[in-house]
Amino acid sequence: MRALEREIEETRQRLASTIDQLAHRAHPKTIVDRQVATVRSTFVDDSGAPRTDNILKVAGAVVGVVVLLTVVRKVAR
Repeated sequence: MRALEREIEETRQRLASTIDQLAHRAHPKTIVDRQVATVRSTFVDDSGAPRTDNILKVAGAVVGVVVLLTVVRKVAR
């Protein structure tokens, strides 16, 4: 009987720990921090130096979209 009670208590403890971990992972601040780290790792390497190749790709895409929108507006007039 004691073994069963101990097993139930251990199961409760594991479940409580799992719920705490899930709550932490689902917390909005944790999600934002995780996304910021992902974006930062895309544009900055481990030593803190900028990753110019990725920065140039994004800048090129932004310039391309601006040019495309400008052309579409002029054609639509």
